[in-house]
Amino acid sequence: MNGKKEYRLDKVMDFIPHLKEMNVNAVYFGPVFMSTTHGYDTNDYYHIDNRLGDNDSFTKICDALHENGIKVVLDGVFNHVGREFWAFKDVQKNGQSSPYCSWFQRIDFGGRSSWGDNFWYEGWEGNYDLVKLNLRHPDVKRHIFDAVKMWKEKFKIDGLRLDVAYCMDLDFLRELKHFCKGLDKDFWLMGEIIHGDYNRIANPDILDSCTNYECYKGIYSSHNDHNYFEIAHSLRRQFENGGIYRNIYTYNFVDNHDVNRVASTIKEPDNVKNAFSVAYFMPGVPSVYYGSEWGIKGQKNNVDYDAPLRPCVNVGDIQKNDLYRHVCKLGAVRRSFKALKYGSFQNVVIRNEQLVFKRQFEGETVYIALNLTGYNFGLDFNTDGGSKLYDVMNGYKTYDINGNRVHIDIPAHGTMVLVLTNGEKPSALIDGTDAPAVEETPVSVNADEPEERSAPVEEKKPEPKLPVWNTPGKYRHFKGGEYEFLCIAKNTETMEDLVVYKELFGEHKVWARPASMFYQFVEVNGNLIPRFEKIG
Repeated sequence: MNGKKEYRLDKVMDFIPHLKEMNVNAVYFGPVFMSTTHGYDTNDYYHIDNRLGDNDSFTKICDALHENGIKVVLDGVFNHVGREFWAFKDVQKNGQSSPYCSWFQRIDFGGRSSWGDNFWYEGWEGNYDLVKLNLRHPDVKRHIFDAVKMWKEKFKIDGLRLDVAYCMDLDFLRELKHFCKGLDKDFWLMGEIIHGDYNRIANPDILDSCTNYECYKGIYSSHNDHNYFEIAHSLRRQFENGGIYRNIYTYNFVDNHDVNRVASTIKEPDNVKNAFSVAYFMPGVPSVYYGSEWGIKGQKNNVDYDAPLRPCVNVGDIQKNDLYRHVCKLGAVRRSFKALKYGSFQNVVIRNEQLVFKRQFEGETVYIALNLTGYNFGLDFNTDGGSKLYDVMNGYKTYDINGNRVHIDIPAHGTMVLVLTNGEKPSALIDGTDAPAVEETPVSVNADEPEERSAPVEEKKPEPKLPVWNTPGKYRHFKGGEYEFLCIAKNTETMEDLVVYKELFGEHKVWARPASMFYQFVEVNGNLIPRFEKIG
């Protein structure tokens, strides 16, 4: 037992109405099993940590969530255990005579650990309070699989999030998936992967999904830099026709327990809503870290480390502000249209401060339009036929389509969800979810004679084109300098793509800049032109 027994998880029961109002249909719990400190140093896989409750109290919580149509996903910390894990304690006590020596990676009785043990062992990424398990040992696998079976039978869990899946043994993950699908064919397995190729662990043989850190970074960076080209590039690379992750239902987020809160990361508070909009309407499953839906702030520091990211909150702390209402509406809209849940993805218009992309599924077409400016922005684009677009985020305002071309007005710092129809109003009753409860104020706008708007209406000019991504050759900077494109490199700290290029004249210096900036428009005398234009 770790200290006094408390039933802190019981407060989840009070949050169920809140979760339903947000249209949440699954809750992912961080580590809940017996541990010494933060939960990721497991002592016992078979008992809820007494600082959180007990097995019976957690069973009631899971039952209540299931009765309200909310699935339960637990954090499976199987890569390592804590130093108080019972089998490791046996090794500490009995040394080489312990039958559990082979349960752990690279135990060496010829050395000493940094904790003073008379043997050395492998810790996770150099953290020796986290003892690396030998996931190829049959008894270790049996112990873990039996625990998962118990969780399924007692708590009726619906899935697992696998901690540090990026460094786990792939054969173990394959066996785990086979075991879990044998318990329930719909059991969901999602792995944590921070960088690298998601296909390595998220594929038909291993896991169903993985964390999408590339788009997490792209979302906040695009909104901070007023550069939608960055997230548009990631979305195209991942999900458009030929996209490398088009067959993965990625786990999307704007923050989580390991990174600063989105309300602290996004520089302009008015743009936090659009960050959530991207996460909700891009392909994959959107997630909300508790409290971020109403703007809780939190940043890591050198004193409390991650503690500011994980405050204790109660139902009375909920603030039903504009951000909260926006997130609730995002959930309602997403659940109302299959195209937003399962549809294909395609970028339609990409500008520094505006983005339009399209989702399509089984004859349903929905356009998402985003605007980072502080004023309404008028924009034209081509549609896939139809006669009207209905904006279900903004009172079912309607836009007439003429010759497959439409003019829309995106609200300041706003999101539009435009459903393509042949004139009929969208029913928005898919999955039994009612249409968003917003005031209906339909206004027909003729694309040839736009209504008054805050932003000036400019004469339409041909859309400039950026160079094709990762194409070698000669390029001219918009200020006149000429360079040779050498290659795309990776920033080792952020995994961001960098363009490496060399001066063609002068000192022939070699430079590197973020690809999101290299492949970007700049405004010169009121016109958008590529920062670098390909000339040979």
